[in-house]
Amino acid sequence: MGKFEVLLSGLWLLVMFATSMGQSTAPAGCASDLWYKYFNLCDLNAAWGIVLEAIASAGIVSSFILIIILVASIPFIQDSKKKSLLGTQVLFLLATLGLFCIVFDFIVMPYFSTCASRRFLFGVLFGICFSCLWAHAIGLNFLVRKNSGPRGCWIFAIAVGLAMVEVIINTEWLIITIARPPYSDPCSILNMDFVMALIYVMFLILASFLTAWPSLIGKYTHWNKHSIFIILTTTMSIAIWIVWIVMYVYGNAQAGSRLWDDPTLSIALVSNAWTFLFFYIIPEISQITKPGLQQAFEEDVYPTRGVGYETILKEQQKSQNMFVENKAFSMDEPSAAKKPISPYSNYNGQLRSSVYQPTEMALMNKGPAETPYDVIIPRATANTQASSNNSTIRAEDVYAAQNSRSGHNQSPYTNARW
Repeated sequence: MGKFEVLLSGLWLLVMFATSMGQSTAPAGCASDLWYKYFNLCDLNAAWGIVLEAIASAGIVSSFILIIILVASIPFIQDSKKKSLLGTQVLFLLATLGLFCIVFDFIVMPYFSTCASRRFLFGVLFGICFSCLWAHAIGLNFLVRKNSGPRGCWIFAIAVGLAMVEVIINTEWLIITIARPPYSDPCSILNMDFVMALIYVMFLILASFLTAWPSLIGKYTHWNKHSIFIILTTTMSIAIWIVWIVMYVYGNAQAGSRLWDDPTLSIALVSNAWTFLFFYIIPEISQITKPGLQQAFEEDVYPTRGVGYETILKEQQKSQNMFVENKAFSMDEPSAAKKPISPYSNYNGQLRSSVYQPTEMALMNKGPAETPYDVIIPRATANTQASSNNSTIRAEDVYAAQNSRSGHNQSPYTNARW
Protein backbone atom coordinates (compact mmCIF):
# COMPACT_ATOMS: atom_id res chain seq x y z
CA MET A 1 0.00 0.00 0.00
CA GLY A 2 2.88 2.36 0.65
CA LYS A 3 4.18 2.03 -2.88
CA PHE A 4 0.71 2.55 -4.26
CA GLU A 5 0.27 5.79 -2.29
CA VAL A 6 3.66 7.04 -3.49
CA LEU A 7 2.64 6.29 -7.05
CA LEU A 8 -0.64 8.19 -6.69
CA SER A 9 1.11 11.18 -5.18
CA GLY A 10 3.58 11.23 -8.06
CA LEU A 11 0.78 11.11 -10.61
CA TRP A 12 -0.99 13.95 -8.81
CA LEU A 13 2.16 16.09 -8.94
CA LEU A 14 2.52 15.41 -12.66
CA VAL A 15 -1.08 16.42 -13.27
CA MET A 16 -0.67 19.63 -11.26
CA PHE A 17 2.55 20.46 -13.10
CA ALA A 18 0.91 19.89 -16.47
CA THR A 19 -2.03 21.98 -15.44
CA SER A 20 0.18 24.81 -14.26
CA MET A 21 2.17 24.63 -17.49
CA GLY A 22 -1.02 24.78 -19.50
CA GLN A 23 -2.37 27.69 -17.45
CA SER A 24 0.87 29.63 -17.77
CA THR A 25 0.43 29.71 -21.49
CA ALA A 26 -1.17 33.07 -22.23
CA PRO A 27 -4.23 32.94 -24.48
CA ALA A 28 -4.76 35.19 -27.47
CA GLY A 29 -5.04 38.80 -26.37
CA CYS A 30 -3.09 38.47 -23.11
CA ALA A 31 0.56 39.14 -22.34
CA SER A 32 2.85 36.18 -21.84
CA ASP A 33 3.95 37.30 -18.35
CA LEU A 34 0.35 37.86 -17.11
CA TRP A 35 -0.80 35.73 -14.18
CA TYR A 36 -3.34 33.14 -15.29
CA LYS A 37 -5.89 34.37 -12.74
CA TYR A 38 -6.40 37.47 -14.91
CA PHE A 39 -6.76 35.73 -18.26
CA ASN A 40 -10.52 36.34 -18.40
CA LEU A 41 -9.86 40.07 -18.59
CA CYS A 42 -8.12 39.79 -21.94
CA ASP A 43 -8.87 36.32 -23.32
CA LEU A 44 -10.37 36.72 -26.79
CA ASN A 45 -11.70 33.17 -26.65
CA ALA A 46 -13.67 33.97 -23.46
CA ALA A 47 -15.55 37.00 -24.84
CA TRP A 48 -17.88 37.31 -21.87
CA GLY A 49 -15.08 38.71 -19.71
CA ILE A 50 -14.12 41.43 -22.21
CA VAL A 51 -17.76 42.40 -22.86
CA LEU A 52 -18.62 42.66 -19.18
CA GLU A 53 -15.39 44.53 -18.53
CA ALA A 54 -16.31 47.14 -21.14
CA ILE A 55 -19.88 47.50 -19.83
CA ALA A 56 -18.67 47.80 -16.24
CA SER A 57 -16.08 50.43 -17.22
CA ALA A 58 -18.78 52.48 -18.92
CA GLY A 59 -20.88 52.17 -15.78
CA ILE A 60 -18.04 53.37 -13.57
CA VAL A 61 -17.53 56.47 -15.73
CA SER A 62 -21.27 57.15 -15.91
CA SER A 63 -21.72 56.81 -12.15
CA PHE A 64 -18.83 59.17 -11.47
CA ILE A 65 -20.25 61.77 -13.87
CA LEU A 66 -23.71 61.49 -12.32
CA ILE A 67 -22.24 62.02 -8.86
CA ILE A 68 -20.60 65.23 -10.06
CA ILE A 69 -23.83 66.38 -11.71
CA LEU A 70 -25.86 65.62 -8.59
CA VAL A 71 -23.49 67.54 -6.32
CA ALA A 72 -23.12 70.44 -8.77
CA SER A 73 -26.91 70.88 -8.99
CA ILE A 74 -27.20 71.84 -5.31
CA PRO A 75 -27.25 75.65 -5.94
CA PHE A 76 -30.00 75.24 -8.55
CA ILE A 77 -32.41 73.18 -6.44
CA GLN A 78 -35.42 75.35 -5.52
CA ASP A 79 -37.35 72.82 -3.44
CA SER A 80 -35.82 72.27 -0.01
CA LYS A 81 -37.48 68.85 0.30
CA LYS A 82 -35.63 67.58 -2.77
CA LYS A 83 -32.39 69.11 -1.57
CA SER A 84 -32.65 67.23 1.73
CA LEU A 85 -32.57 63.89 -0.14
CA LEU A 86 -29.23 64.56 -1.82
CA GLY A 87 -27.26 62.75 0.87
CA THR A 88 -29.26 59.56 0.42
CA GLN A 89 -29.02 59.73 -3.37
CA VAL A 90 -25.26 60.32 -3.30
CA LEU A 91 -24.90 57.28 -1.03
CA PHE A 92 -26.99 55.30 -3.49
CA LEU A 93 -24.74 56.39 -6.38
CA LEU A 94 -21.60 55.46 -4.47
CA ALA A 95 -23.00 51.96 -3.84
CA THR A 96 -23.90 51.67 -7.53
CA LEU A 97 -20.35 52.68 -8.42
CA GLY A 98 -19.13 49.90 -6.12
CA LEU A 99 -21.34 47.36 -7.91
CA PHE A 100 -19.69 48.21 -11.21
CA CYS A 101 -16.28 47.91 -9.60
CA ILE A 102 -16.76 44.44 -8.09
CA VAL A 103 -17.71 43.09 -11.52
CA PHE A 104 -13.96 42.81 -12.13
CA ASP A 105 -13.76 40.74 -8.96
CA PHE A 106 -16.06 38.16 -10.56
CA ILE A 107 -14.32 38.24 -13.94
CA VAL A 108 -10.98 37.40 -12.34
CA MET A 109 -10.57 33.71 -11.51
CA PRO A 110 -11.43 32.91 -7.87
CA TYR A 111 -8.80 32.72 -5.15
CA PHE A 112 -8.83 33.53 -1.44
CA SER A 113 -8.93 37.34 -1.54
CA THR A 114 -11.35 37.61 -4.48
CA CYS A 115 -13.74 35.04 -3.02
CA ALA A 116 -13.78 36.79 0.37
CA SER A 117 -14.46 40.20 -1.19
CA ARG A 118 -17.16 38.73 -3.44
CA ARG A 119 -19.06 37.21 -0.55
CA PHE A 120 -18.85 40.34 1.56
CA LEU A 121 -19.33 43.19 -0.95
CA PHE A 122 -22.07 41.61 -3.04
CA GLY A 123 -24.64 41.71 -0.25
CA VAL A 124 -23.38 44.92 1.38
CA LEU A 125 -23.52 47.06 -1.78
CA PHE A 126 -26.93 45.78 -2.77
CA GLY A 127 -28.08 46.30 0.80
CA ILE A 128 -27.04 49.97 0.68
CA CYS A 129 -28.86 50.54 -2.63
CA PHE A 130 -32.14 48.99 -1.58
CA SER A 131 -31.96 50.60 1.87
CA CYS A 132 -31.78 54.01 0.18
CA LEU A 133 -34.76 53.13 -2.00
CA TRP A 134 -36.79 51.98 0.99
CA ALA A 135 -35.93 55.12 2.98
CA HIS A 136 -36.91 57.30 0.03
CA ALA A 137 -40.21 55.44 -0.33
CA ILE A 138 -40.95 56.00 3.38
CA GLY A 139 -40.37 59.74 2.97
CA LEU A 140 -42.60 59.88 -0.11
CA ASN A 141 -45.53 58.45 1.86
CA PHE A 142 -45.41 61.55 4.08
CA LEU A 143 -44.79 64.01 1.25
CA VAL A 144 -47.66 62.82 -0.93
CA ARG A 145 -50.16 63.32 1.91
CA LYS A 146 -48.86 66.33 3.85
CA ASN A 147 -46.30 67.86 1.48
CA SER A 148 -43.88 67.60 4.40
CA GLY A 149 -41.99 64.66 5.77
CA PRO A 150 -38.96 63.62 7.79
CA ARG A 151 -35.85 65.73 7.44
CA GLY A 152 -33.10 64.64 5.08
CA CYS A 153 -30.81 63.66 7.92
CA TRP A 154 -33.44 61.25 9.23
CA ILE A 155 -33.92 59.67 5.79
CA PHE A 156 -30.14 59.28 5.50
CA ALA A 157 -29.95 57.77 8.99
CA ILE A 158 -32.70 55.28 8.14
CA ALA A 159 -30.86 54.21 4.99
CA VAL A 160 -27.54 53.80 6.81
CA GLY A 161 -29.18 51.90 9.67
CA LEU A 162 -30.88 49.45 7.32
CA ALA A 163 -27.64 48.90 5.41
CA MET A 164 -25.66 48.28 8.60
CA VAL A 165 -27.81 45.25 9.31
CA GLU A 166 -26.54 43.61 6.12
CA VAL A 167 -22.96 44.63 6.99
CA ILE A 168 -23.23 42.87 10.35
CA ILE A 169 -24.82 39.78 8.79
CA ASN A 170 -22.17 39.45 6.08
CA THR A 171 -19.31 40.08 8.47
CA GLU A 172 -20.51 37.43 10.89
CA TRP A 173 -21.27 34.99 8.11
CA LEU A 174 -17.85 35.47 6.49
CA ILE A 175 -15.94 35.08 9.76
CA ILE A 176 -17.83 31.96 10.80
CA THR A 177 -17.50 30.43 7.35
CA ILE A 178 -13.75 30.96 7.08
CA ALA A 179 -13.01 29.97 10.69
CA ARG A 180 -15.02 26.76 10.50
CA PRO A 181 -12.68 23.80 9.63
CA PRO A 182 -14.65 22.21 6.77
CA TYR A 183 -14.93 25.54 4.95
CA SER A 184 -11.67 27.29 5.64
CA ASP A 185 -11.50 28.46 2.02
CA PRO A 186 -14.18 31.05 1.06
CA CYS A 187 -14.06 29.80 -2.53
CA SER A 188 -15.42 26.40 -1.48
CA ILE A 189 -18.76 27.80 -0.27
CA LEU A 190 -21.78 26.25 -1.94
CA ASN A 191 -24.01 28.29 -4.20
CA MET A 192 -27.01 27.67 -1.97
CA ASP A 193 -25.15 29.09 1.03
CA PHE A 194 -24.22 32.19 -0.92
CA VAL A 195 -27.86 32.81 -1.84
CA MET A 196 -29.10 32.16 1.70
CA ALA A 197 -26.76 34.86 2.99
CA LEU A 198 -28.68 37.40 0.84
CA ILE A 199 -32.12 36.85 2.39
CA TYR A 200 -32.03 40.26 4.09
CA VAL A 201 -31.28 41.95 0.77
CA MET A 202 -34.29 40.20 -0.75
CA PHE A 203 -36.37 41.52 2.14
CA LEU A 204 -35.18 45.07 1.37
CA ILE A 205 -36.16 44.69 -2.30
CA LEU A 206 -39.65 43.51 -1.40
CA ALA A 207 -40.09 46.20 1.27
CA SER A 208 -39.08 48.97 -1.15
CA PHE A 209 -41.47 47.65 -3.76
CA LEU A 210 -44.44 47.44 -1.38
CA THR A 211 -43.77 50.75 0.39
CA ALA A 212 -43.68 52.73 -2.86
CA TRP A 213 -47.21 51.75 -3.90
CA PRO A 214 -49.16 53.63 -1.15
CA SER A 215 -47.28 56.83 -2.05
CA LEU A 216 -49.16 56.88 -5.37
CA ILE A 217 -52.33 57.87 -3.50
CA GLY A 218 -52.36 61.31 -1.97
CA LYS A 219 -53.39 64.93 -2.34
CA TYR A 220 -50.02 66.21 -3.53
CA THR A 221 -49.74 64.29 -6.78
CA HIS A 222 -46.53 65.99 -7.96
CA TRP A 223 -44.62 63.48 -5.77
CA ASN A 224 -46.13 60.47 -7.55
CA LYS A 225 -43.50 60.43 -10.27
CA HIS A 226 -40.78 59.72 -7.69
CA SER A 227 -42.77 56.73 -6.46
CA ILE A 228 -43.07 55.50 -10.03
CA PHE A 229 -39.26 55.61 -10.37
CA ILE A 230 -38.87 53.42 -7.28
CA ILE A 231 -41.55 50.97 -8.42
CA LEU A 232 -39.96 50.55 -11.84
CA THR A 233 -36.49 50.10 -10.33
CA THR A 234 -37.59 47.51 -7.79
CA THR A 235 -39.71 45.65 -10.35
CA MET A 236 -36.77 45.29 -12.71
CA SER A 237 -34.53 44.30 -9.81
CA ILE A 238 -36.93 41.58 -8.69
CA ALA A 239 -36.97 40.13 -12.21
CA ILE A 240 -33.16 40.20 -12.41
CA TRP A 241 -32.75 38.54 -9.03
CA ILE A 242 -35.21 35.76 -9.85
CA VAL A 243 -33.37 34.98 -13.07
CA TRP A 244 -29.85 34.92 -11.66
CA ILE A 245 -30.82 32.94 -8.54
CA VAL A 246 -32.54 30.26 -10.60
CA MET A 247 -29.59 30.11 -12.97
CA TYR A 248 -26.98 30.15 -10.19
CA VAL A 249 -28.61 27.56 -7.95
CA TYR A 250 -30.37 25.20 -10.36
CA GLY A 251 -29.34 25.99 -13.93
CA ASN A 252 -25.59 25.50 -13.57
CA ALA A 253 -26.09 22.42 -11.40
CA GLN A 254 -28.29 20.84 -14.04
CA ALA A 255 -25.66 21.59 -16.66
CA GLY A 256 -23.11 19.76 -14.51
CA SER A 257 -20.59 22.58 -14.61
CA ARG A 258 -19.77 25.59 -12.45
CA LEU A 259 -17.95 27.40 -15.21
CA TRP A 260 -20.93 29.75 -15.63
CA ASP A 261 -21.20 30.72 -11.96
CA ASP A 262 -18.98 33.76 -12.27
CA PRO A 263 -20.52 34.96 -15.57
CA THR A 264 -23.99 34.63 -14.00
CA LEU A 265 -23.10 36.80 -11.01
CA SER A 266 -21.27 39.32 -13.19
CA ILE A 267 -24.23 39.71 -15.53
CA ALA A 268 -26.55 40.14 -12.55
CA LEU A 269 -24.34 42.90 -11.14
CA VAL A 270 -24.02 44.80 -14.40
CA SER A 271 -27.69 44.58 -15.35
CA ASN A 272 -28.96 45.62 -11.92
CA ALA A 273 -26.49 48.48 -11.62
CA TRP A 274 -27.54 49.89 -14.99
CA THR A 275 -31.17 49.49 -13.91
CA PHE A 276 -30.41 51.73 -10.95
CA LEU A 277 -28.99 54.39 -13.25
CA PHE A 278 -31.64 54.31 -15.98
CA PHE A 279 -34.79 53.91 -13.89
CA TYR A 280 -33.93 55.83 -10.72
CA ILE A 281 -30.87 58.09 -10.75
CA ILE A 282 -31.23 59.72 -14.17
CA PRO A 283 -34.99 60.44 -13.73
CA GLU A 284 -34.36 61.82 -10.25
CA ILE A 285 -31.65 64.16 -11.52
CA SER A 286 -33.99 65.37 -14.28
CA GLN A 287 -36.63 66.28 -11.65
CA ILE A 288 -34.41 67.62 -8.90
CA THR A 289 -34.04 71.18 -10.26
CA LYS A 290 -37.72 71.67 -11.05
CA PRO A 291 -39.64 74.00 -8.68
CA GLY A 292 -41.92 72.51 -6.10
CA LEU A 293 -45.60 73.19 -5.60
CA GLN A 294 -45.06 76.36 -3.54
CA GLN A 295 -42.58 77.88 -6.00
CA ALA A 296 -44.88 77.15 -8.94
CA PHE A 297 -47.79 78.82 -7.09
CA GLU A 298 -45.73 81.95 -6.41
CA GLU A 299 -44.77 82.21 -10.06
CA ASP A 300 -48.45 82.05 -11.06
CA VAL A 301 -49.48 84.69 -8.53
CA TYR A 302 -46.64 87.06 -9.45
CA PRO A 303 -46.26 86.68 -13.21
CA THR A 304 -44.55 90.08 -13.60
CA ARG A 305 -41.54 89.06 -11.54
CA GLY A 306 -39.56 88.40 -14.70
CA VAL A 307 -40.87 91.20 -16.94
CA GLY A 308 -38.74 91.71 -20.01
CA TYR A 309 -38.54 94.17 -22.85
CA GLU A 310 -40.95 92.17 -25.00
CA THR A 311 -43.55 92.16 -22.22
CA ILE A 312 -43.36 95.94 -21.91
CA LEU A 313 -43.86 96.35 -25.65
CA LYS A 314 -46.90 94.08 -25.57
CA GLU A 315 -48.43 96.08 -22.73
CA GLN A 316 -47.87 99.35 -24.59
CA GLN A 317 -49.43 97.97 -27.77
CA LYS A 318 -52.41 96.71 -25.79
CA SER A 319 -52.99 100.12 -24.20
CA GLN A 320 -52.78 101.82 -27.61
CA ASN A 321 -55.36 99.43 -29.05
CA MET A 322 -57.68 100.16 -26.14
CA PHE A 323 -57.27 103.90 -26.72
CA VAL A 324 -58.15 103.53 -30.40
CA GLU A 325 -61.21 101.46 -29.55
CA ASN A 326 -62.37 104.02 -26.99
CA LYS A 327 -61.86 106.82 -29.50
CA ALA A 328 -63.86 104.98 -32.15
CA PHE A 329 -66.61 104.39 -29.63
CA SER A 330 -66.74 108.09 -28.71
CA MET A 331 -67.17 109.05 -32.39
CA ASP A 332 -70.41 107.07 -32.54
CA GLU A 333 -71.95 109.07 -29.68
CA PRO A 334 -74.15 112.13 -30.40
CA SER A 335 -72.51 115.52 -30.57
CA ALA A 336 -71.88 117.29 -27.36
CA ALA A 337 -73.38 120.53 -28.80
CA LYS A 338 -76.87 119.01 -28.73
CA LYS A 339 -76.69 118.34 -25.03
CA PRO A 340 -77.25 120.96 -22.34
CA ILE A 341 -74.00 121.86 -20.73
CA SER A 342 -73.92 122.52 -17.04
CA PRO A 343 -71.21 124.69 -15.53
CA TYR A 344 -70.79 122.06 -12.86
CA SER A 345 -70.45 119.11 -15.22
CA ASN A 346 -66.71 118.89 -14.66
CA TYR A 347 -66.91 119.61 -10.97
CA ASN A 348 -64.89 117.12 -8.92
CA GLY A 349 -65.28 118.48 -5.41
CA GLN A 350 -62.68 121.25 -5.71
CA LEU A 351 -63.09 124.75 -7.02
CA ARG A 352 -60.80 125.44 -9.91
CA SER A 353 -60.28 128.51 -12.02
CA SER A 354 -61.09 126.64 -15.22
CA VAL A 355 -64.76 125.99 -14.18
CA TYR A 356 -67.19 128.70 -15.21
CA GLN A 357 -68.89 130.19 -12.15
CA PRO A 358 -71.60 132.78 -12.94
CA THR A 359 -71.64 135.79 -10.66
CA GLU A 360 -74.68 137.55 -9.22
CA MET A 361 -74.45 140.50 -11.60
CA ALA A 362 -74.32 138.26 -14.67
CA LEU A 363 -77.44 136.40 -13.62
CA MET A 364 -79.32 139.63 -12.83
CA ASN A 365 -78.51 141.18 -16.21
CA LYS A 366 -79.95 138.16 -18.04
CA GLY A 367 -83.64 137.56 -18.05
CA PRO A 368 -85.24 134.34 -17.01
CA ALA A 369 -85.85 133.43 -20.67
CA GLU A 370 -82.21 133.92 -21.51
CA THR A 371 -81.07 131.80 -18.62
CA PRO A 372 -79.91 128.49 -20.08
CA TYR A 373 -80.14 126.73 -16.80
CA ASP A 374 -83.62 125.23 -16.89
CA VAL A 375 -82.74 122.36 -14.66
CA ILE A 376 -82.01 122.33 -10.99
CA ILE A 377 -78.32 122.84 -10.40
CA PRO A 378 -76.96 120.74 -7.54
CA ARG A 379 -75.42 122.56 -4.67
CA ALA A 380 -71.65 122.79 -4.92
CA THR A 381 -69.93 122.41 -1.60
CA ALA A 382 -66.39 123.52 -0.99
CA ASN A 383 -64.10 123.69 1.99
CA THR A 384 -63.95 126.75 4.22
CA GLN A 385 -60.74 128.07 2.77
CA ALA A 386 -61.97 127.84 -0.79
CA SER A 387 -65.32 129.45 0.00
CA SER A 388 -63.59 132.36 1.73
CA ASN A 389 -61.41 133.07 -1.28
CA ASN A 390 -64.16 132.76 -3.97
CA SER A 391 -67.34 134.86 -4.00
CA THR A 392 -69.90 132.38 -5.37
CA ILE A 393 -73.59 132.25 -4.46
CA ARG A 394 -76.02 129.42 -4.29
CA ALA A 395 -78.43 128.67 -7.15
CA GLU A 396 -81.51 129.01 -4.86
CA ASP A 397 -80.56 132.60 -4.03
CA VAL A 398 -80.23 133.43 -7.71
CA TYR A 399 -83.65 132.07 -8.59
CA ALA A 400 -85.21 133.82 -5.62
CA ALA A 401 -83.74 137.14 -6.75
CA GLN A 402 -84.99 136.61 -10.30
CA ASN A 403 -88.50 135.78 -9.16
CA SER A 404 -88.67 138.85 -6.95
CA ARG A 405 -87.46 141.03 -9.79
CA SER A 406 -89.94 139.61 -12.26
CA GLY A 407 -92.78 140.11 -9.75
CA HIS A 408 -92.10 143.83 -9.29
CA ASN A 409 -91.19 144.73 -12.89
CA GLN A 410 -93.69 142.81 -14.98
CA SER A 411 -93.67 143.96 -18.60
CA PRO A 412 -95.74 142.68 -21.52
CA TYR A 413 -92.64 142.71 -23.68
CA THR A 414 -90.55 140.62 -21.37
CA ASN A 415 -91.07 137.34 -23.15
CA ALA A 416 -91.26 138.78 -26.63
CA ARG A 417 -88.74 137.66 -29.21
CA TRP A 418 -87.65 139.99 -32.02
